[in-house]
Amino acid sequence: MVKRKLAALEKVDADLTNLQFKIRRDPKSYEGEFADQYGLYQSQKEIFQQAPAAANDTSVTSLKDLIDFVTHVADCYPKQTRDFPQDLLDILRQHHNDLDGELREKIAGSLVLLRRKDIIDSSRLLDTLFPILVSTRSKSLRAFLFQKIISDLRTSNANSTNHRLNRSVQKTLHELLASDRASRKGLWAVRITRELWRRQLWTDAKAVEIMKEAALADNGKLIVGGVSFFLGGDQEREELQDESSDEEAVDMGKIKHQMATNKKNKKNKKMMDQAVATVKRKERKKRQPHPLNFSALHLLHDAQSFAEDLFQKHVQSNKSRLSFEQKLLVLQLISRLVGLHQLTLMNLYSWFLKYLTPRQQSVTSLLASLAQATHSLVPPDVLEPLIQKIANEFVSEAAAGEIASAGLNAIREICVRQPQAMNETLLQDLVMYRKSKDKGVMMAAKGLLSLYREVGADMLKKRDRGKGATMDLKSGERREQRFGEQPVGEIEGLELLQKWKTEEQERWRAEKGLPLLDRSQDVNDEEQEYDTDEWEVEGDNSDDSGGWINVESDKDIELTDSDDETPAVKKAKLDRSGEAEDEDKENRDVKSQDAIEQISNLATSRILTPADLAKLKELRLSASINQHLPKAQRKRAAQVAAALQARHADDALTAAEIEGLASLSAKTSKAEKISKAKEGQDDRKEHKSTQALRKQKKEAEGKSTTNKEKARKKNFLMTLGKGKAKNKRSLMDQRKVLRAHVERGKKGGRRGNRGI
Repeated sequence: MVKRKLAALEKVDADLTNLQFKIRRDPKSYEGEFADQYGLYQSQKEIFQQAPAAANDTSVTSLKDLIDFVTHVADCYPKQTRDFPQDLLDILRQHHNDLDGELREKIAGSLVLLRRKDIIDSSRLLDTLFPILVSTRSKSLRAFLFQKIISDLRTSNANSTNHRLNRSVQKTLHELLASDRASRKGLWAVRITRELWRRQLWTDAKAVEIMKEAALADNGKLIVGGVSFFLGGDQEREELQDESSDEEAVDMGKIKHQMATNKKNKKNKKMMDQAVATVKRKERKKRQPHPLNFSALHLLHDAQSFAEDLFQKHVQSNKSRLSFEQKLLVLQLISRLVGLHQLTLMNLYSWFLKYLTPRQQSVTSLLASLAQATHSLVPPDVLEPLIQKIANEFVSEAAAGEIASAGLNAIREICVRQPQAMNETLLQDLVMYRKSKDKGVMMAAKGLLSLYREVGADMLKKRDRGKGATMDLKSGERREQRFGEQPVGEIEGLELLQKWKTEEQERWRAEKGLPLLDRSQDVNDEEQEYDTDEWEVEGDNSDDSGGWINVESDKDIELTDSDDETPAVKKAKLDRSGEAEDEDKENRDVKSQDAIEQISNLATSRILTPADLAKLKELRLSASINQHLPKAQRKRAAQVAAALQARHADDALTAAEIEGLASLSAKTSKAEKISKAKEGQDDRKEHKSTQALRKQKKEAEGKSTTNKEKARKKNFLMTLGKGKAKNKRSLMDQRKVLRAHVERGKKGGRRGNRGI
């Protein structure tokens, strides 16, 4: 009996499939057959709706096949099937908990297919699927609906951004989170938003507001989801973009060579067409304008209030139910917000005081968060107690090397962002640790010393300042930076570009045999010489423009002390008195002011081209390296400077950077040490001979081997007869062979490839 039913069902399914193909080819001829099947569907639907839970397998299978049939041909008969989408929506909305699993997925898939045929719109579909996603108890249905919702939103935003649909869905997700902050239903809003952000479908501030609402929720999973989005969502988006751009390139030359040598058939032609289409698609993608993907942290509307709410609700409050690891995650977000937007959150720094001990769990993460929350607008008196406590708790001769190096690294990271937080006595004590036998402590102390040689050399002892800092202090080129002082309108290293342009211009004039320019003139003086507008203005204002100008003799000129005339410059005395020193100081100030004017003139009178900016970057990098070092040390210093320059200001500070060399401690296993040492050797290839490399290159290019190489692999028994023939040659035959060999060498081989 069961076999008969299965055979009958299979026959019905095959009949519906054949009828479907016939209707797709000629809908008008099979309108009657479709009407019969559609009437059967309506009767089966009415029977099923009376008792959905009591339906047997036969009726469920029959209804599933009929729904699939009507869905595929619904666009051929729009009038007859105008109520069909609403029937499916009602069944799924009312009975999704009682339906059979296969029938439920078939109805949801049919609705998605109707959306692709433009029979229903996305808003109508999503308004039905999203409440079911939130309320259903079936895990498989939730995963299926989540996949279909993401797929539908991707399809709707494929050709152009569907702003109306995106705003509608974003409003629904935001209301879901705001209505009940303690419920876990908002977790689907977090997942949908994060997935669409990763795929670069939602890149606006409204998506960020949804995740902001999740970070301020009361449920622990929602908080972790929202905070993790701000800390790692941008990185996920970049990784997905890199994966899509790192697809294996299509070698058109190799494919054309295969098409020319292989047998012509439809399969090879199809492969060639696919390769051409792939190359064209990649070229179109390259020509498309690059989207401006702003970071989620930069799209926040009110970062100050967001950081305050996070700190008061999840970190400072005693009512918070978050674990210490979750609080640490929230603290990382707060510190990044404070450091990136230079926010004012004074309670945050006092909160750190009780946790700055080596016995504290995850203390390196806390130190990294403290350094991240430091910026140039934080008052030094707020940070000074924190630095003092880190020095007292971590940096001492009795402390272990890992602890001391972590403390010194943390102090250095804080002082990089606010150098004025360090006092002179403590700095001189910490710098002495550069003589420690522990390598991590020595490197951390040297890093602190090199920092203050640049930003506060006057706080160091004379023997610790270094040659460059000492000379700059004597010449007065370095001055103390005041609290809150920000450089405005300056381009770092612009004076180097000015000097390079001047030297290049002098070199060019020397090669052409032209007189050299005055070094005090600006690079743009030549343009000013040919400014005819100034000549015309001066000519109009002159009274005697056409006659001679009477110049008085030098003897008739009298020097007066009036305010209208410039006083004569006094000569310095030989004994270098106080007046001469003041005069030299004034002259240095005038020269520095002239230099500033020249630099600003270059920045305001010329548009810096990409070549100028590249040269400026190169000059800045070379100027930051001590040229007096040996060649090997200079190369390493250049690599370190390039790595520091490549580090972006928005990048997060991790606990591994605070630990420094302590991460390679004795507790680390041998395998971990080897993998750590080989991190930068991924691009290094294994050693191979020259012949092996040539062979590998030929195989990669799809080229064949030579006859000589093929002869080496020939079977020994196949070459045995030729070897015996060589042994039986006479002297005359041997001489002919050798002469022929010499002649071929003179011609350049058998084909005579040697050039004329």
